Amino acid sequence: MRVIKVGVVGASGWAAGSHLPALAGLAEFEVAAVATTRRASVARVAEAHGVPLAFTDAAELVSHPDVGLVVVSVKAPGHAELIRAAVRAGKHVLSEWPLTVGPGEADELARLATGAGVTHAVCLQGYWSPDARFVADLLAGGRIGRVVSAALSASGAPFGGGSVPAELEWATDPAGGSSILTIMAGHFLATFEAVVGEFAEVSARLPRRHDRITVAGTDRTVPNRTPDDVLVRGVLRDGATASVTVRGGSGSPDGFLFEVVGSRGTLTAVPTRPDHYPHWTDWEIRVDGEPVTVPAGYRRTPFGPAAGPVAGIAELYLEVARAIAEGRPPHPDFHTAARLHRLLATIEAAARTGGTAPVR
Repeated sequence: MRVIKVGVVGASGWAAGSHLPALAGLAEFEVAAVATTRRASVARVAEAHGVPLAFTDAAELVSHPDVGLVVVSVKAPGHAELIRAAVRAGKHVLSEWPLTVGPGEADELARLATGAGVTHAVCLQGYWSPDARFVADLLAGGRIGRVVSAALSASGAPFGGGSVPAELEWATDPAGGSSILTIMAGHFLATFEAVVGEFAEVSARLPRRHDRITVAGTDRTVPNRTPDDVLVRGVLRDGATASVTVRGGSGSPDGFLFEVVGSRGTLTAVPTRPDHYPHWTDWEIRVDGEPVTVPAGYRRTPFGPAAGPVAGIAELYLEVARAIAEGRPPHPDFHTAARLHRLLATIEAAARTGGTAPVR
C-alpha cells in the first residue's frame, strides 16, 4: 500500500490533538503539510509535529503536488469552499463533522465528490469505534434475540448549559453549524445508528431554557439561539422503537447509558471513563448483567482506549486508506454525512411542529 500524503487545513485547533496524533501513529499516512490562518500558529504546529510544509493560505496546501488527501478541520461554514477546492484539484478529502451547515449543501458536496471520482469521507469516528462495532456484531448475531427497543442517554456538555467556554462563544448562533444538536447529537446519532440501525421516523423536542448565557470566566452574557437539550424518539427501519436523549450542561460530560432490549435479553453499555462521549471511549458492556469483553481483534491501530478520541479517528483513517487502495467508497462518506444532515433537519422540523416526521 502506497503511503498517502496528507495536508491538514485548520491544524492548530481540534486537529492538533486528534488528527495529527492519529496520523503519526499510522504507517499508511505521512503528514506533508499543515495550514492555519496565522503564521505563528502554523509554524508552531509544523515544528511540533515534524511537518515539512506550512501554509497560511489553504489554497496553496490544496494545490500542492505533495498532498494527496486534504483534511478539512476548520469551522463548519468554511468546509464547503475547501471541499470544492480539493475536489477540483483532484484530491481525496476527509472533512470533519458537520460536513457543512445544511442538508442541501451536503447533498451537493456528496454528488460533486462522487462525480469527480475522488475518495471522500467524513469524520464520524463512532462508526469505527471498536466497541460500537463489536456491539453491532453481537446484535446482528442474535445475542439478545430480535431488537425490540434501544435507548441512548448521553451528556452533551459543554454545549447546552447556562455558560459557555470562551472558545465556543461563536457556537451560540445556529449559523455557525456547531451546537448540541449538530455536534453532540450528530455524533451520538451516528454511533447509535451504526449499532442498532437507522431511524425511519422521529418525533423530537429541542428545549431552549437560556436566552442568554454567560461566557465562562467573565461577567459577560451573550444571546443564545441553540437548544439546551435534544430529545428524539422514533421507530427504526426494522420496527424497533428508539430514543436518544442528549443532556446539555456546563462543564465536562458526565457519561452515557446505552441500553438495547431484545426478545431474549438486554445489553447495556456505559463508559469506562465518565468524562468521555460514546464515540471517544471504550465501553463497559454487559449482557443480562454479565460483563462482555471486546475481542482484541476489533482494535486495528496502535492506539489503546486511553488514547481517547485519537483511537477512533485512527480507525477511521485506516478505513480511508483501505478504500483508496481498493478503489471503493469509504464508510462513512459524504453521502452518509448528507443523510445524517437530513436526519437532523427532520428532528428540527418535528420539534417545530410537535408531530412525527419520516426520515428521508
